[in-house]
Amino acid sequence: QVQLVESGGGLVQPGGSLRLSCAASGIIFKINTMAWYRQAPGKQRELAAVITSGGSTDYGDSVKGRFTISRDSAKRTVHLQMNSLKPEDTAVYYCNVELITSQSYWGQGTQVTVSS
Repeated sequence: QVQLVESGGGLVQPGGSLRLSCAASGIIFKINTMAWYRQAPGKQRELAAVITSGGSTDYGDSVKGRFTISRDSAKRTVHLQMNSLKPEDTAVYYCNVELITSQSYWGQGTQVTVSS
């Protein structure tokens, strides 16, 4: 059974930093991409950052220059370092893993709140 366990969310002041982590288990096939999406109240889920098996990265326009995604393929973990956080970064952040078989899995989500 595939499980994605997220950690690292919480409350932070504007300008602060948080590091999210996601550990994948129960996966048999090779992982293609690992990504973080986010969903703010009343808004659609959007891509925050994605990293491929080859290490290529892409970011949503609103987080470029502030967020950094990284992965440890051996440990099947993905991290999202979030710096210079803004109130508009407040959202539930979801980990996503896509396999080479095109199967896609989601974590349960972790709340990030940026507020003074």
